[in-house]
Amino acid sequence: MKKIILASKSIDRSEILKRAGIPFEKFVTNINEEKYKTKFSNPADLVKETAKAKMLCAKNELKKNKIDAIIIAADTIVIIGREIIGKAHNEEEAYKILKKLMGKSHKLITGIAITEVQNSKIIVDTDTTIVEFLHLSDEEIWQYIKSNEWKERAGAYSIRDKASMFISKINGSSSNVIGLPMHKIYKILRTEFGLNLFQFK
Repeated sequence: MKKIILASKSIDRSEILKRAGIPFEKFVTNINEEKYKTKFSNPADLVKETAKAKMLCAKNELKKNKIDAIIIAADTIVIIGREIIGKAHNEEEAYKILKKLMGKSHKLITGIAITEVQNSKIIVDTDTTIVEFLHLSDEEIWQYIKSNEWKERAGAYSIRDKASMFISKINGSSSNVIGLPMHKIYKILRTEFGLNLFQFK
């Protein structure tokens, strides 16, 4: 079996693979994501290029150590109207983001980049899911913020936990909302790299 490297520090992305029974190792790249926001105004380009940067960073390091593996990297943003929303850096930012999203629908776009360390082939793609929130009062928003789920999450929420109580509708891949569009990853790994994820027991 080919080794899988997840080039992400996201807890949610790790949990998706764990729950699917897919063995993997994490590689944290620590690239400066803010740098890409100033370079790319198109949301799809932004997430694809950021995911690709994470993937290439991991690939270069693993190549130095002569480790062969398949690398999966991803980046997720939230779009409301024409505004790109990333991660909140503090509680005040989390509140402002959630206040904007309440009672409305927003797009969640994830860029994925997949390669093999000893292979020049690189596949980059995106997936979009539309999520709709109930309306919460300011007090309820602050109660949610105190759960700390907003930390390190695009749009300042996590579908897996308490936020599930105010998500009224999802149109598209639910795993994409968590940060990995698994249907696309499965298809890319199977068709482009000859890896069937169902082979893992």
